[in-house]
Amino acid sequence: MIHSKISGIGSFIPSFKKTNADFINEAFLNADGSDFAADNADIIEKFKAITGIEERRYATDDFNTSDLAYFASLKAIEDANINPEELDYIIFAHNFGDVQKDSSQSDLLPSLATRVKYKLAIENPNCVAYDILFGCPGWIQGVIQAQAFIKAGIAKKCLVIGAETLSRVVDKFDRDSMIYSDGAGACIVEATDEQSSGILSFADQTFAKDEAYYLFFGESYNKNIEENTRYIKMLGRKIYEFALSNVPLAMKAALDKSGVAIDDVKKIFIHQANEKMDEAIIQRFYRLYKKRVPEGIMPMSIHELGNSSVATVPTLLDLVIKGLIPNQHIQKGDVLILASVGAGMNINAIVYKY
Repeated sequence: MIHSKISGIGSFIPSFKKTNADFINEAFLNADGSDFAADNADIIEKFKAITGIEERRYATDDFNTSDLAYFASLKAIEDANINPEELDYIIFAHNFGDVQKDSSQSDLLPSLATRVKYKLAIENPNCVAYDILFGCPGWIQGVIQAQAFIKAGIAKKCLVIGAETLSRVVDKFDRDSMIYSDGAGACIVEATDEQSSGILSFADQTFAKDEAYYLFFGESYNKNIEENTRYIKMLGRKIYEFALSNVPLAMKAALDKSGVAIDDVKKIFIHQANEKMDEAIIQRFYRLYKKRVPEGIMPMSIHELGNSSVATVPTLLDLVIKGLIPNQHIQKGDVLILASVGAGMNINAIVYKY
């Protein structure tokens, strides 16, 4: 039976660092345009206590999302030691396209996947490049799609990318702007006859009856600005409650399908959205099995890198594999869970044997 495994991985972390202290002079407003009762020092302190974010990375002015993706892809291709001409698919997960610095327009023509193929100088026309929009779970969904192509026998090697420059679609008057960051992660998903490693199972869902617009594009909180520009907005409390109720169930569905016991899971790589939320999701997941959360089960990068949407899971996985997260390591044979939640509202999870 053909299996799918990640044979190479890479990430690109932008060089520009913005700390929480750098927001001290921002004019944060409520959704109705009114001033906050608290001063910025208090807002920032509470923000860090809830999200865990201390700093984040932004792309420099000369790089767009597709550039970050290209840099991460080069590393993944090198790590897998493959010829790019052998790629059957390039699957690029993002949400906002290429947004140039100080621009209010998203550029999606040609697709970002096509731009990466062009930058990689791939001549093979049978390497099919396309984008997917799936919210923050986009990269995991791309891996699920790559596995489907491989299992169907129509692909042997796929490049799956998650990249975003959220710093260019935030409303600086919205305190939630402190959450978002830029980055890129990529991997090679490859066919293998090896039975003892690779993707074991997955689960994915879209909730759209009441949840479709928990994340949306909305006007600036500054009502004095006359512009026809929209920014990323979210209903934070609703997302938090939704994630706690539904993500653990999706993770359990994937794990139960894999046949792996909960005690055999070594690491959980969850979308770096909010530290407190992620911790609560893991606690509820283990509670479903009447188990305690093992110490060190959940690596985190959100403290230094913020929330880069589709890039958080592949970046975190890359950093742990490369030994760049303190006290976090994985070894051959370890069972991992990759999970995410985001706009849609979409949820997915993969059980993977390293």
